[in-house]
Amino acid sequence: MKHLRASIRFASFVIFSFGLYLAWWVTSIFIPNKQYWRQLALGWWSQGFVRISGMELEVIGEAPKPPFFLVANHLGYADIPALRAAATGIFVAKHDIGTWFLAGRMVRDMGNVFVNRANRRDIPRAGEEIIEKLSQGEGVIVFPEGTSTKGEDVLPFNSSFLEFAARTDLPVSYAAISYRTPPGEPTASEAVCWWDDTGFVAHMYRLFTLSRYTAVITFGEEPILAPDRKQLAEKLRAKVKERFIPVI
Repeated sequence: MKHLRASIRFASFVIFSFGLYLAWWVTSIFIPNKQYWRQLALGWWSQGFVRISGMELEVIGEAPKPPFFLVANHLGYADIPALRAAATGIFVAKHDIGTWFLAGRMVRDMGNVFVNRANRRDIPRAGEEIIEKLSQGEGVIVFPEGTSTKGEDVLPFNSSFLEFAARTDLPVSYAAISYRTPPGEPTASEAVCWWDDTGFVAHMYRLFTLSRYTAVITFGEEPILAPDRKQLAEKLRAKVKERFIPVI
């Protein structure tokens, strides 16, 4: 039964994603407010993933309103639709995602910012792009751990992602994300968090075998300010850890 469910969900997700992108691409020619239309499409896609995958979203606190710069811990690809369903924004993504066949083009067209984390010279360039997005009224979400984890703890934040925020006195919002699965199902650290060498398609199929699962997002109350990037990274990580629920 679980494999039938996963197969139906996977096919539904692929058809929905490409169908929505095609509809957005065609109609965007006639829509004058490109940013609004793009955000609307990204929001629809996120809600679609939530429903198709069986995710139940539990939001604690109030999400910031655009424009905002928000950091969160990172557990896997499910973080993106979960956070986007709760807060209106775009994401800072690894540059290699932009090279994925078709999906890379879709992610890029949704206004997300790409950064080559292995190239330190690219991080300031991405910071300038983020500032431009914020000036246009966008919310921007980044995962400063630099990688996804199995949810045992929150890794140290990469302060280089926060240099432009410290330099410009930009308030940084924060959120903690966690997952849980029902009794009798595989653990969330195994089925939801994507941290091992399992391929993307294989892991998503595993996720879709779950009858349901819960994403818990806890937003911080007040944004954090600090003039030094390392100090800002430490403060933000401490705040996220306070609200983080370890994944089991």
